Amino acid sequence: MTSKLYWLTIIITFWRLLDGPVADAQVPADAQKRYKAAVQLIQAGDYERAKSELNSFTQQESPLAPYAHYHYALAAFRQKNYSQSRLMLKQLMTRFPNWRKLDDAHYLFAAVSMELTQYEDALTAIQQISDQTLRPDVTKLEQNFIPRLTDLNRLKQLNRDFPNDRIVGLTLIDLIQRTASDKDDLELSDRLTNRFGVPGVVATSTSSTTASSANRPASAVMQPSRNARPKGYYNVAVMFPFRLDEFDAEKRGRSNQYVYDLYDGIKMAKAQLQEEGITVNLFAYDLDNDANKTLELVNSPTFAQTDMIIGPLYVEPNRIAAAYANQKNILLLNPTATSSELIANQPMSFLAQPSVNQQALKVAEQAINLNMGRRAAIYFGTSRKDSLMAVAYQNELKRQNFQVIDFRKLSGNAQMMANAMQPAGPVTTARPANMTATVSLGHIFFASSNDEDGGRLLDALSRRKVSGPLIATASAFDFYRSPLSTFTRRELYLLYPDFIDSSREPVIAFEEEYVAKRNTIPSVFSSEGYDMMLFFGRQLAKNGTQLRNRANLRSDTDDYLLSGFDYTQTNENQIVPIVKYEDGRFVKINE
Repeated sequence: MTSKLYWLTIIITFWRLLDGPVADAQVPADAQKRYKAAVQLIQAGDYERAKSELNSFTQQESPLAPYAHYHYALAAFRQKNYSQSRLMLKQLMTRFPNWRKLDDAHYLFAAVSMELTQYEDALTAIQQISDQTLRPDVTKLEQNFIPRLTDLNRLKQLNRDFPNDRIVGLTLIDLIQRTASDKDDLELSDRLTNRFGVPGVVATSTSSTTASSANRPASAVMQPSRNARPKGYYNVAVMFPFRLDEFDAEKRGRSNQYVYDLYDGIKMAKAQLQEEGITVNLFAYDLDNDANKTLELVNSPTFAQTDMIIGPLYVEPNRIAAAYANQKNILLLNPTATSSELIANQPMSFLAQPSVNQQALKVAEQAINLNMGRRAAIYFGTSRKDSLMAVAYQNELKRQNFQVIDFRKLSGNAQMMANAMQPAGPVTTARPANMTATVSLGHIFFASSNDEDGGRLLDALSRRKVSGPLIATASAFDFYRSPLSTFTRRELYLLYPDFIDSSREPVIAFEEEYVAKRNTIPSVFSSEGYDMMLFFGRQLAKNGTQLRNRANLRSDTDDYLLSGFDYTQTNENQIVPIVKYEDGRFVKINE
C-alpha cells in the first residue's frame, strides 16, 4: 500500500507542470481558458471531470495536446487507475517524442509502472530521464518500491538488465544476505558490495521520505524553547513497539520480548533515581513502524511536556521524533541502534550504544597496542550486520595504514572456512595456494552473529596454519556450550559492547532485585535499559534538558551494570569494551 508521505512527494513533483502553456500565442483564448479550468479541476480533486475536459484536447494537433495527455494521465494516477494512466502516457510519448517536458512524462510513467509492479518498464523509463533536477525524486521513487521485491530471481534479473542501478544493487545485496545460502548468490553479493557498498543506506518502503518531509509536520506545533535549567521532575516518553494487541502475559518468548526487557530495566532505574531524589515520570507509547501515528503523537497536546524521548526503534518514526526533539530542544535516545547516521546533524539525538564505526575505531586501537605488525586479515559471517562491521573495520585499518591481506565472507564448517581463506594474499595461476605453509599475520579480525562460527574459525585458522592474535565479535561464540579451551588456545580478544562482569556487586544486587520483582533472570536488554535511564536521568538532574556541558557527559560512578557511558566527544557512546579470558573469567582490557 502506498504511503501518504510517498503520495505527497510524487504530487509535489508532478505539480510543476499544472500551469501548462496557457500563454501560447498559437492557442485560442477560449481553448486556453477551458484547458486552465481542466487543470484547476485536477487541483480541486475532481479527476473524472478533469479527464472529460482534457480528452478533447488529447485528440487535437495543438500545443496543448501533450500537456493534456500528461494531465489526463496524472488525473488517472490520482484515481489509482494506473492502467489508464499508463496507456495515456504511452500515447503521449508515441505522438510527441520531442515534447520538451518528456522527462516528466517518463517519471510519471515510471511511477505508474512501479505501482503495477512492472519494474522493468519503470527502470527503462528512469534511464531515459536526463533532467538532473529529477534525480532526487527518482531515487525516492526507487527506494519506495524496489525494496518491496522479495523474489530473488526477479531481483537478480533486474540487476542483470540494469547493472548500474544502485538501488537495485543494494536491495539485492540485502535480500541475499538475509535469505540466501547458495555460494553463487553469496559471491554475487560480495561483487555488488565491492561496487555499491553495503546496504545500510538503502531505504525501505516505510522510510522513503526525507528528513525534511519529516520536519514539516512537526514545525506546525513549534513552540518557544523550554527552560533548560534543572527542575523537580522530568517526563520521559518511551516510544516502543509494545504491540499490546498481541500481548500474552503467559508468553515470554515473544519476538519483541527485548522491548519489555528494556522497559523493565527503565522502570528499575526510575525507582533508583527516586531514591536519589530525582523524579522521573514515565509515559509509555505503543508505537510500531507507523509514521502517521508518530506525527499524531508528537503533535498531541499531551506530548508537549515531554523532557526526553527514548525510541522510536524504526527509522521513519525515529526521524520524525528526532525533528521534534531538535525543535523542542529535548533529548532523544536511541536505545539499540548502532548507526551513526541517526545522530548525524541531529544535535539532540544520542545513541546508547557505540556505533559500528566507533567499534571499528576501538578495535583498531587494540590492534595497534598489540604491536604485532600491520598485516591483517578480515573475515565475516553471512548476516548484514557482519558485513557492515567488516567493511567499517577495513576502512579504519586502511586509515591507520594497515595492509589488509585477505577480506572475505566465510560460512560453513571449519574445513569450508579454511578452504575459502587466502591469508597469504590472492591466489593466481602463477602462485597457487599453499595450504601447508605457515602464515604469520599481525592480527585477524572476525565479525559474526552466529555463535557457532567462532569455534569453527579457530579450527580453520589452525588448519591453514595462520598465526597471530584473533580479535572477534563476542557474538561469534556460545559462552555456555563452548569449552574453556576455546578461549585459551590462541591469543583471543573479544569485541563485547554488551559485556557485563557478573562478579561485580552492582550486577549481583540488580539481578537479585530483578528476580525478586519479575521472577525471571534479567536479560542484557534489562541491564541496558536500567543503565541508560540511570545515566540520562542523572544528567537531566545535573545539567537540564539540553546537556550543554559536554565535559560532564560521562559516567563518573561504578554502579552501572555494563561499562558506562562517555559522550564527551560525540553523541554516541564512546565506551567499547574489549575483553580477554584471564584467570577463569573474562576481563575488560581497554579503557
